[in-house]
Amino acid sequence: MRTLADPTRRAVFERIVHTDEISVAELTKGSGVTQSAVSQHLRSLKQAGLVLDRSQGRNVFYRADPAGLAPLFDWMSHYDVFWRSRLTDLRALLKDIDP
Repeated sequence: MRTLADPTRRAVFERIVHTDEISVAELTKGSGVTQSAVSQHLRSLKQAGLVLDRSQGRNVFYRADPAGLAPLFDWMSHYDVFWRSRLTDLRALLKDIDP
């Protein structure tokens, strides 16, 4: 969660998620940050297990690693019961208010 808390890093990750694979140069285009900054964010994402990289010549390509989100998903799933019951209660209340 800490890794994705940074808005720029989260934006880089979201761009990676929406592609099969993307290079550092492509990520830098239109991002408003330097290639060096993008590379630092990618390093953090890689250390967190959220992305995988592949070198091809002088280029490095990144793709999302869904397994990296498993701990976050597991943690959030503990709250599923809480939200499910709250939404059921809300649905019942709304039916009572406007039958």
